[in-house]
Parts: sequence; C-alpha cells; structure tokens
Amino acid sequence: MSKFFFNIFLIPLFYSISIMPFWILHVFSFKLYVLIFYIFSYRKKVVIQNLKNSFPEKSDQEIKKITKKFYKHFCDVIFETLKLMTISVPEFKKRFAFTPSAIAMFNNFEANKQSVIGVMGHCGNWEWGAIAHQFYFKQLITGVYHPLSNKNFDGFMKKLRGRMGGNIVAMNNLLRELVTLRQKKIATTIGLIADQTPPPEGSYWTTFLNQDTPVFLGPEKLAKKFNYPVIYVGIKKIKRSFYEMEATLITDKPNEIADGIITELHTKVLEENILDQPHIWLWTHRRWKHKKPNSKIMN
Repeated sequence: MSKFFFNIFLIPLFYSISIMPFWILHVFSFKLYVLIFYIFSYRKKVVIQNLKNSFPEKSDQEIKKITKKFYKHFCDVIFETLKLMTISVPEFKKRFAFTPSAIAMFNNFEANKQSVIGVMGHCGNWEWGAIAHQFYFKQLITGVYHPLSNKNFDGFMKKLRGRMGGNIVAMNNLLRELVTLRQKKIATTIGLIADQTPPPEGSYWTTFLNQDTPVFLGPEKLAKKFNYPVIYVGIKKIKRSFYEMEATLITDKPNEIADGIITELHTKVLEENILDQPHIWLWTHRRWKHKKPNSKIMN
C-alpha cells in the first residue's frame, strides 16, 4: 500500500468514521460483525479451538455464545480505536474510568516520583487502556509497542497512541530509553502488553487457561534491573464503549522475589481478568502455537 493512497484515501476515511457519534459506530460495528462472523468466518476455527481448550468444562452451546459475544466486542474495539482520532478528553474520561483504588495507587507512585511497570493484556479495549494514563495522570507514560510490518499503519497507530503526549517507544529501543529517563531523573509509567506469544526458548512456562503457555520475561527482567514496582492493570467492560480499569500491585520490591514469581503472578491476575469476562480477551490470537520444552525457565 502506497503512502499516497494511505494518506489521501484511508486517513480521511478513518477521520470521517471517527467523528461519528457512538450510536452510529455501533451500527457499523454490528454490520462488520455479520460480515466477519457469518460470511468471512475470520479466524473462527482458531477462536473456537482456543475457547474449547481454555474452558473444557463448557458445553458447545456455551462456547458458541462466548464466540459470538467476542466477535461483537472485537468489532466494537475496531471502531472505538478509530474514535481515538477525535474523541475529546471529557468524552473519553466518561467512557473509560479508573477505579478509586487504581487512581490512589498511581497517584501515590507519582507523588514519590517513582517509575513503575504497568502490565496489561489484550482485554477490553487495550488500545484505550494504553492511552488512558495520559488522560488521568501527569507522570510520563512510556508505551512500548512492536512495530507493524506496514509502515503506514505503524505510523498511524504510533500517532494515535501518543496523541495526548505519551512517550511511544519500540521494544528494541526500550532499554536505552529507560536508562536515558533515569539519567534525566524523569519518572515514568512503563506500559507493557504481556500476553503475546514469545519464542518457546527463553520464556517462562506456566499453566494459563488450562494450557502450557510461554510468557515473556521482559516485565520481570526490567523490574529487577531497575528495581521498579510492577502493577497489573486490568480492564473490565461495563457496557458497549464503557470500560473501567483496575490496578493490582504485583510487587514493589522486585529484587526480593525469586525469579519467575513476578511473571507467574501477573499472568494469574490476567487469567482472573479473562475468567471474569471471557468474551473481552483477544481470542483470534494463536496464543498456544508452541509446545513446552523440557525446562521451565531458560535465561
């Protein structure tokens, strides 16, 4: 896709969608749901198999119900993400709130000028979750991302995620950025999505949703290297296009905890997040494509 086509045709299209009120976006979302679920069956086999493996106790009827709810939610997320182009601060804060305890926790670390690591999964609207910190807190947010293969979409998403002034950093540049921020005595909240599929070697293996699952050790290694507290930030869907973010302190003393424990703990809290509302996790992801090697942790 050429840069000319992207900027001349797609960006105006995205903008025209973004300025529409939510009720119209919900109509479009339902039409998209019909297309990808009933007509194109986008990754439906992957979703159903993931759900069956994760919830072996559930009947086919229950799996089917969760599958449909997931696809409806997934389509909502697509249009909600485009809405980030133009949504106002009051409108966003009306639709995406932090719990009082989450606000108190982040405010406490901010008051002490303490950098923290925020770990989240692909739950609820993770794109809204990634940008939410910029709407509520003064402390710098350093959002970590994996660059997309399409440079046009990569640039578009980077601007979207940093719209309110966030510090958006590619994963391979993160360590250098954190060292620089520390040298400048700038406290930051590091936002990491930790439920992607890492290579089987060098990962932490645990039982997650009834399956052997590799987990990135990155958040734990960063926490131990810089001695930063780790917080799991979970998202709950209240209703269509309304979310609430919770915060669970995993540890504020990472160097006093044995290797693997931090990763185990934030993965278990993610699992609880999913079990509470199964349809809001990203089930299209081929999360279990690797088989467990002999050793559990390989550094």
